[in-house]
Amino acid sequence: MKSIITCLLIVAITTPSVVYAQSSEGSAATIAQRKLDREIFQELIEINTTLNVGCTKAAEAMAARLKGAGFAENDVKLLGPQPQHMNLVVRYRGTGVHKPILFIGHLDVVEALRQDWSVDPFRFLESGGYFYGRGTTDMKNDDASLVANLIRLKQEGFVPDRDIIVALTEDEENGDANGVQWLLANHRELIDAEYCINPDGGGGSSKNGKEIVMPLQTSEKVYLDYKLEVHNKGGHSAAPVKDNAIYRLAAALTRLATYDFPINLNETTRRYFERSALQETGQMKADMLAMAKIPMDTAAANRIANASPSYNSKMRTTCVATMLSGGHAENALPQTAQANVNCRMLPDDSPENVLATLKAVVADTQVIITCTNASMIGPRSPLRKDIFEVLDRLTASMWPGVIVTPYMSGGASDGRLLRAAGIPVYGISGMFTDMDDNRAHGKDERIGVKEFYKGVEFMYRFMKELTSGL
Repeated sequence: MKSIITCLLIVAITTPSVVYAQSSEGSAATIAQRKLDREIFQELIEINTTLNVGCTKAAEAMAARLKGAGFAENDVKLLGPQPQHMNLVVRYRGTGVHKPILFIGHLDVVEALRQDWSVDPFRFLESGGYFYGRGTTDMKNDDASLVANLIRLKQEGFVPDRDIIVALTEDEENGDANGVQWLLANHRELIDAEYCINPDGGGGSSKNGKEIVMPLQTSEKVYLDYKLEVHNKGGHSAAPVKDNAIYRLAAALTRLATYDFPINLNETTRRYFERSALQETGQMKADMLAMAKIPMDTAAANRIANASPSYNSKMRTTCVATMLSGGHAENALPQTAQANVNCRMLPDDSPENVLATLKAVVADTQVIITCTNASMIGPRSPLRKDIFEVLDRLTASMWPGVIVTPYMSGGASDGRLLRAAGIPVYGISGMFTDMDDNRAHGKDERIGVKEFYKGVEFMYRFMKELTSGL
């Protein structure tokens, strides 16, 4: 999921960040904590958790560390549908004044082949100011942060005003059957919470070494695939006819190519453009502010949409042709032609409306349109003042000048499953990555050493502030 976050804004802030807690950088406590952070991170990276291997070994390793730090046996649970696919759920007991907060992270990673990388993807390597390895940004960095900070809080004797639940799960990259979906269906009571923090949906963006933006993800667009198909009796290519399956499909796709779904801003996207305007100048700044008002300035919105595909995708449901096939022989008229149209639907839209719109745009009953793949629909999570204020305050103290903005991502994470189950989810992480050098799912995945340690420190402060009853 992390690759979705890195292209939020393109203008760098000129105010440099400052090093947090600079006076304590060399203290014995900080050195010891960073040693633990690194050890946990390295252990996770060097355990292969790709689809064919499973995540049980990694879950067991983290469970052992937590039990060794004093967590009760009954509060550290390994459970899943198969021995190879086990999830870890740990509960840090609080006073119970408020309902628990759930933090989630997936342990599985996408495949990485040694011949495709410059280094061994499953060997933790520090080089040139970076940590390398599969999962360093998606998302074993955040998994390590959650485990290390639970241990740190336990060592401090911290008593939260509510239980803190951390679930490290299976199957986010390759489906849903063994992870969060399985836990919801079989052990909802273990992960039930007032709301969830999902680091996989968060993470800051930097450019040219400067931190730019800290997103607070409250919603995700829904993934849909539709098949457009035309059938024809065909015939010999030496005697062509006007009714050609490929031409008919091509005409339908041409009509779709010129169509835009209506602009529809919600609470999150309206605030996103309002706060993004703070980093813009000239016409773009004026248009963002005008679009964020109620009623919306439609002309301003259209100018922004035309200027940026990224901004356009945040305004509306989008559908685009991604695959095409047709015909069965070089010397025969095509009997079939097919196209896949991939849609990213606003959470307030519906698959039925998207299908009806596609049929209206195509305007040809001989083009059969069917939905072939639909993600679970998760509603938007309402903006919470308490979370936003804590995030704003911590960001200002650790990365002065960085703007915090609500955000709707273009792709999906495990957050959609929890939202659909009635648990609001907020994507938040203190891990910053370069928006022009995102390597999640790709070759030589890496994260900056300083960015990792600072991200761990952020999550420690964030967890503590959310549960201190302040």
